[in-house]
Amino acid sequence: MKDMTLSAFTGDLADKKAVPGGGGASALAGALGAALGSMVGELTLGKPKYAAVEEEMAALTARAKELSGALLALVDADAEAFAPLSRAYAIPRDDPDRGRELERCLRIAAGPPLDMVRLCCEAIELMEGFAAMGSALAVSDAATGAALCRGALYGAAVNVKVNTRSMADRAYAASVNGEVDRLTEEYGRRAEKVYADVYGRFC
Repeated sequence: MKDMTLSAFTGDLADKKAVPGGGGASALAGALGAALGSMVGELTLGKPKYAAVEEEMAALTARAKELSGALLALVDADAEAFAPLSRAYAIPRDDPDRGRELERCLRIAAGPPLDMVRLCCEAIELMEGFAAMGSALAVSDAATGAALCRGALYGAAVNVKVNTRSMADRAYAASVNGEVDRLTEEYGRRAEKVYADVYGRFC
């Protein structure tokens, strides 16, 4: 899916199809947000005015590009993880293997959005650096990147929980939910602060 045109992807997203869905859309939003961070870095590197932060900005930019690629890859990973879960739900309820297979597939389906949550948090950390040290000409892009990563974080979080709620292993589900809750609370707030700080510069 990551190689589809934008119009084809959004068309499929709007259609009556199981995938792409909220998980894939969240991954794409996160990839776009991280890419905007990289853009800020590229527009900052090599400028004499920002020579003091050149080394740090280069590291932030390289990592932002890696995160953008990793999040984009999760568009497909999320769709692929949904397929076995869809088949598991179709297993007859009187099949003795249904519960075990469903549990296995729920864990698989929760994997990509959980990865998105973690990667979006790292991307938000980078946005803090881009907003603080990046070129003033591109600081609005750092704020936009933070907003996109925040939305992606929230979207990924709910896509984890739609799977954990049905897990029989409640201890495992609680552990995953706890991580998601903690990260969403902390990094959602941090992304909002990046956005608010930059927005405030234009008021």
